[in-house]
Amino acid sequence: MYAAILAGGVGTRLWPRSRQSQPKQFTDITGSGRTMIQATADRLDSLVDPAHLYIITGAPYAQLAATQLPNVPPSNILHEPVGRNTAPAVGLACIAVRRRNPHAVIAILPADHVILDTAHFRRALRRAAEAAQAGYIVTLGITPTHPHTGYGYIQRGDPLPDLPIGDLPTGDLPTGDLPTGDLPTYAVQRFLEKPDLATAQGFLASGDFYWNGGIFVCRVDVMLDEITRQLPAMAQRLQRIDTAWRADPNLGAATLAAEWPSMPNISVDVGIMEHARAVATVPLQAGWNDIGSWDALEDVIQADDDHNCVAQGDLLAVESHGNIVYTTDKVVALIGVDNLVVVDTGDTLLIGQKRQMQKVRTVVERLQAQGRSDLL
Repeated sequence: MYAAILAGGVGTRLWPRSRQSQPKQFTDITGSGRTMIQATADRLDSLVDPAHLYIITGAPYAQLAATQLPNVPPSNILHEPVGRNTAPAVGLACIAVRRRNPHAVIAILPADHVILDTAHFRRALRRAAEAAQAGYIVTLGITPTHPHTGYGYIQRGDPLPDLPIGDLPTGDLPTGDLPTGDLPTYAVQRFLEKPDLATAQGFLASGDFYWNGGIFVCRVDVMLDEITRQLPAMAQRLQRIDTAWRADPNLGAATLAAEWPSMPNISVDVGIMEHARAVATVPLQAGWNDIGSWDALEDVIQADDDHNCVAQGDLLAVESHGNIVYTTDKVVALIGVDNLVVVDTGDTLLIGQKRQMQKVRTVVERLQAQGRSDLL
């Protein structure tokens, strides 16, 4: 089994810890001792050999990726000249893996998500690999815990019959003590965009909907066939990159630089998954969170008796409740305040109401307007 970790993006809503020089996927946001991309790679242990792991990231972050993931071969770190969303990145990963194994199963994962139950995640990923080997593009459907309006949703269809492994050697699948027979697999009926609250409440009540976490498993030939069918211009550019790379890696890098700016700026969900011919989902209930903003930390970090969460640093709280604290080198003392986020990174201090953390983006936009690149 192969895997590609998508490590583009800046993570604006986690400013000031996430910066252009070191986006959130290359930082330890949760205080675990591992950066988010390192934790993502760690979850693949026993499933994916480091030699089969690819990183797709922006050119400025290639060295960060190499430093934080020293077991990944440098040639497996593929950098996009400019950001072009996830569909081109998925295509790039697939042509790279196809050069080694034209029918390989690949898992495609975002670099910046938290998954608390690693064992269940591995079981679900292996089950998805079994379905992928039978020809499906499989998405891990996150079992929703509340009617979230900020996520896309997946509606499941009928359960799939017992899946044949297919005519590929079983050695292509991950092995180990990871039983999958009790994990259901469903056909996907449709993908849905972010709903309003009433619609999301209906989704949750029906039990037939999952959050779309952007984790996909497929055979590279199946994904590339879908790209050719649905995004033919993108497929032609990928083919030119692949042809050049097979002739000479330096020529391949030059062709990538020339072709990439003209790639469509489109997500894999919209560009491929919504109209793919054989799509399945494996439910995932493993403590998933995309840590989209600072307030999300209270879902993944154990709180104290006063419901305060400390991701990093020291907190002294007096009659203060429900606060989130991240500090690099200071003791934070809170007196008589509730539901605040306090983030100190040395040169910047962020303090705000926990339920208004989406407005961090506004702070970043104002700094950009002021030309404060030193803080971005």
